[in-house]
Amino acid sequence: MIKKYVAVFILLVFNSAFAQETVFRGIVVDAKTQNPLSNVVVSIQNTAITKLSSRTGQFELHSPTEGEQLLLIRNQGCKDLLLKIHSKFGQIVYLGTLQLEDLYSDETPAALITLLDTDLSDDSGSSDMTSGLLQSAKDAFMQASAFNWGQARFKVRGLDSENGTMMLNGMMMNKIYDGRPQWNNWGGLNNVLRNQEFSVGAAISNYTFGGVLGTQQIATRASLFRKGTQLAFSGSNTTYIGRAIGTCASGMDISGWAFVVSAGKRWANEGYFDGTNFNADSFFMSVEKKLSNKHSLNFTGFYTPNSRGKNSPNTNEATILMGEKYNSYWGFQNGEKRNARVKNIEEPLLMLNHYFKIDEKTNLNSGIMYQFGKIGNSNIDYQNANSSDPVYYRKMPSYFSSLYAKDHGEFSGSFTPDYENAEKSKEIFLASPQIDWSAMYLANQKPTENGYEPAQSHYALYEDRTDDKTFALNSTLNTQINLNISFDGGFVYRNLKSHNFQYLLDLLGGNYFLDIDPFYKGNLSQSDLLHPNRLVEKGDIYGYNYNFLANTFDVFTQFKFTYNKTEFFFGQSYSMSNYQREGLYQNGLYPTNSLGKSENVIFENFGFKGGFTYKISGKQWLFFNGSHLTRAPSLRNTFSNSRLNNSVVDGVESENVSSAEANYVYRSPKLKMRLTAYYTSIKNTSKTSFFYAEGIFDKGAGYDPTDAFVSQTLTKLDKKNKGAEISCEYQISATLKTVFAASYGNFVYTSNPDVTITNDANLAKEGSQTTFDFGKAYLKNYKQAGTPQQAYSLGLEYRDPKFWWLSTNINYLTDNYIDVSPISRTSQFYINPVNGFPFPEATSERGNELLKQEKFSPITLLNISGGKSWRIYKKYIGLFASVNNVLNLMYKTGGFEQARNANFRALNQDVSSGTPSFGSKYYYGYGRTYFLNLTIGF
Repeated sequence: MIKKYVAVFILLVFNSAFAQETVFRGIVVDAKTQNPLSNVVVSIQNTAITKLSSRTGQFELHSPTEGEQLLLIRNQGCKDLLLKIHSKFGQIVYLGTLQLEDLYSDETPAALITLLDTDLSDDSGSSDMTSGLLQSAKDAFMQASAFNWGQARFKVRGLDSENGTMMLNGMMMNKIYDGRPQWNNWGGLNNVLRNQEFSVGAAISNYTFGGVLGTQQIATRASLFRKGTQLAFSGSNTTYIGRAIGTCASGMDISGWAFVVSAGKRWANEGYFDGTNFNADSFFMSVEKKLSNKHSLNFTGFYTPNSRGKNSPNTNEATILMGEKYNSYWGFQNGEKRNARVKNIEEPLLMLNHYFKIDEKTNLNSGIMYQFGKIGNSNIDYQNANSSDPVYYRKMPSYFSSLYAKDHGEFSGSFTPDYENAEKSKEIFLASPQIDWSAMYLANQKPTENGYEPAQSHYALYEDRTDDKTFALNSTLNTQINLNISFDGGFVYRNLKSHNFQYLLDLLGGNYFLDIDPFYKGNLSQSDLLHPNRLVEKGDIYGYNYNFLANTFDVFTQFKFTYNKTEFFFGQSYSMSNYQREGLYQNGLYPTNSLGKSENVIFENFGFKGGFTYKISGKQWLFFNGSHLTRAPSLRNTFSNSRLNNSVVDGVESENVSSAEANYVYRSPKLKMRLTAYYTSIKNTSKTSFFYAEGIFDKGAGYDPTDAFVSQTLTKLDKKNKGAEISCEYQISATLKTVFAASYGNFVYTSNPDVTITNDANLAKEGSQTTFDFGKAYLKNYKQAGTPQQAYSLGLEYRDPKFWWLSTNINYLTDNYIDVSPISRTSQFYINPVNGFPFPEATSERGNELLKQEKFSPITLLNISGGKSWRIYKKYIGLFASVNNVLNLMYKTGGFEQARNANFRALNQDVSSGTPSFGSKYYYGYGRTYFLNLTIGF
């Protein structure tokens, strides 16, 4: 009798509980294959109600809230599905079969943005331009910044990629050398890098503390990949002309094994710009073994060797004569184009991850990684010979029209153009505007009775090589402490040994090359005093030879608190960086400061960040994030002249970075909108660059010549980036959608950095000074270069129920500025190097005119894309096509002032000629380009 009452009581309680909640049931399937999808996240927005779909795709949610709510269904690699649902206590609501579309079913060009030549190069002169984070997020603003504005070198919030954190399976992938990801390592892996999670700005990430630009986490765990095989074939006229990729994923079998393999090829005899050959392969493997319900091991390995001919930045003079697609880095050899500046990258990566599900609320993921290989950038070296560069200033018409009467460097101010020789020079250049490989081969041979035979090479092709070996460990703990509180914490340790050297690739028909610096004499000319006057051959190291040794350790913790109306989090980080240079040559210029190990340079840093979210309703919410951190300077900017000596930059210190952002988000089935205001301050940065400067030293003070090849170091350089972002997407009808995105920024320098100039040539004079304090560079309020500071995009997209779609968008970008020369903004710029007194003609009005920062013309880009998909015999076929810059606009994406004219009179005379020999150099964007992609999935 008692059991009967107990059963009745339990039934009454159950019915009472059921009467106060609504049960939602449904099945999630793949829109293409109609196969059920497991482990899909199904949640009611702005609540803690979340479930994962089962192996059969089924889910069941219990909602204790009555009325209208939003159901969000999310799966990696798929488009979010947002449904309006109505809760009524005591009811079971069947949602039926819910189809998730592949996020990449349109086969857009790539999850990774198309990179320009300058994105893939670290040697763009004084310009410091890099790409932003890889963007493939579903937010309309991020879509615009990646696929529409990226071609104009737009950087999110004006920040370089060193301000973001890129992770692979929880392992930090930013290079220790410069703090940036090596984009080339990911080429051709588009299909297997689509399991991505983004956090923008100072937003919370489950994997790391992150940077002020955000965090991108890529997962390559084999069980995450959808079972199937995919073949993709592409054609383009940008970096490559052809691409083929094949990918196969097995899914998890009953014995607990899963694997993914992918291989691809990209090629071009010539890309969009003249002489830019491209050849790249990609191989990827991920294998997972499920050891038990709690433990799983996953191995990831990839190898993406690639070779790319570079494209030169050009002065206006060269562009006027040859056009925007002109590239001075190549010439014909035996009837074929040969590029002298080729970037070769081979950096295989091996990674083993352990996934430990401690309990239903706690996961511990750990990994070990080893990456090794080489990066090489080729160039032409020459001794006792003229420069092989076809745009060397003495070969250009402007040399006779602007510099011919410079009174042999005395800077007297006299100026007599030689128009006759300028015209002759123009004719010669137009007849032979490329590198003359045959002439170099001939110069490396000597005449004999029977013709010519190899001799000492005056010209040689070499490579600036970096061979890195990186070992890394990481571990991340994620746990749900209770219903409202979660915790994330982890660490990453990295050890780097980076071998840097000059490597002889080709003697260009000669027998040997002499390992000396021809600009010096005696011991000063020796690259290695331990092996003087060494004769080097193909495959030998010469010039410079040293190791970078580095250890970094990063640890973070963060707590997140979630309630019905509010969420907030706070996080902390600690990092330690240890840098050292180990010289392998005893350089003749620095015999006591080049061989052996330098001092240990140690930086300890801390970071704090937090955020608060207020849920106004189920459709709209506000959130605020902020952070403050210090970070070590990059290895690149810690040593002042690492190729020659062990010297550390004087005054180098950790950078201070602060950021804050406020966001308003509205999401409904028809309208999705985000409004963001942000502010970022970066202080105490340093930067080292190298260039040849004329008239930089004071002859009256005993420095002769006044010209020199120098290194320039900036310290205490501050930056401020502030602005606003708008992302808006409106579903006009079931088939028609419009999107709008806008970015308005103001990115400026906020300090006058200290400038130090090092002149190695002065070592030829006993007791002479080599390091000079040039005081302040007056850069405050100058604009940061390398990105449009305003960008707008308006698009319209039509999706037909018969599985074809078409979209178009118009983009407007403006406020892009040139990278200015700091040395021209010092007080030394106005001093005549002949007598040490200010130039009498140097008025403030003319100085302001000469030093006014150039602003590039606005850009308007029209893009059109479309696609169609079919299902034929259970196979998916997708076709995608796009045309970017339909109007074929030629535009400047960036550029830099040449620092060679290092004093007022030289610059004034050069500019006044109308065709300056040392005018600014510019990078150009692509004109009209196309992309075609055919995908077959089965």
